Amino acid sequence: MFEPHRVVITGLGSLTSLGGDVDVLWSNVIAGKSGISRITSFDPEFYPCQVGAEIRDFRPEDYMDIKDVKRSDRFVHFAVAATQHTIRDADFHLKHFDPFRVGVIVASGIGGIDTIQRQMTRFLNLGPMKTSPFMIPSLICNMASGVVAIQNGFKGPNFSVVTACASGSHAIGEAYHLLQLGKADAIFAGGSEAALASLSFAGFCMMKAMSTHFNNEPERASRPFDARRDGFVMGEGSGIVLLETLESALARKAKIYCEIVGYTANCDAYHITSPDPEGNGLANCLENLLRESNSTAADIDYINAHGTSTDMNDKFETLAIRKVFKEHADHLKISSTKSMTGHLLGAAGGIEAIFCAKAIETGIIPPTINYENPDPDCDLDYVANKAIRHKVDVAISENLGFGGHNAALMFKRYI
Repeated sequence: MFEPHRVVITGLGSLTSLGGDVDVLWSNVIAGKSGISRITSFDPEFYPCQVGAEIRDFRPEDYMDIKDVKRSDRFVHFAVAATQHTIRDADFHLKHFDPFRVGVIVASGIGGIDTIQRQMTRFLNLGPMKTSPFMIPSLICNMASGVVAIQNGFKGPNFSVVTACASGSHAIGEAYHLLQLGKADAIFAGGSEAALASLSFAGFCMMKAMSTHFNNEPERASRPFDARRDGFVMGEGSGIVLLETLESALARKAKIYCEIVGYTANCDAYHITSPDPEGNGLANCLENLLRESNSTAADIDYINAHGTSTDMNDKFETLAIRKVFKEHADHLKISSTKSMTGHLLGAAGGIEAIFCAKAIETGIIPPTINYENPDPDCDLDYVANKAIRHKVDVAISENLGFGGHNAALMFKRYI
């Protein structure tokens, strides 16, 4: 009988508005620091929302040849940088691996929107023959995985996942399944997003999805589960984790942050942007996660929630958690780190998996900042405003995406 391989996380890498590596990011998050400010990459004066979690002073040429920088989109630059941080953190050396058994799965919800905007401007102003021959390979979502593999010689399973804001979690989950099945020994997985371009920003504004009431107080704009929440705040960046089979990690004496013991995915099949108002899709996803991992509700210590700071998500997400965890729901520690990082869309799952791994490693649960006004529809313990010390043996990260996509991952202390 086939016995699935155990899968562990041995490396963490990130790039966000709160720092260029995981140590800085984690320090800022547990301090409750916000990475949200007024937009500077374009003039936001005429936009209803004027704030975001931008990465500033980033030099892609520190991670890539300048020619490759010019031939690729910003979301690719972020993925390459975060992966290099992961490689360094994991003390990963390809010479110890069969390159055909090292994979890359980097998700993006939107891909090269900055390239699309810039090339469309050239097309309209200068004509079709002035568009770049690198336009197509710059904008397609799979290019982050492709470039990471090309730069590092990783020849194993390689693809992207596009499920809007659930993309990063799906990427990690699919990597987990491949490793369980013995299709690879190690896979770099997560998400990367650089959607803070004026075009995509305008689109989200017109959906009335983003916060508009805190333009003069940007750090207060993302307020998940708070009664005054009025929309999400867009962020940008990348979160990449290294997943390995336990055999591989032990053979090279790697540091093990935690084990992945479950991954589930489903669809609300309800609406293109609104989550199921009964919370049934997410509830089913979480129930399946408990079943797949042979866990009970009482085993779970911490949930890194999707927690977007939108009226519908936070209310329906709370409802789903209550449906699944019942009386244990009141004992769960739950936080939305999007209150500090902003919503990284397709990269959210990558960053939030890192937070789960760090919570298990350090015994510190990051807060939900800006939780000031209780909402009767959001009545769980959201670790309001200050990080807490609390032993975490089992953590869940769950994400939802436009189209009704749901994904959930379970992380467990490695024993």
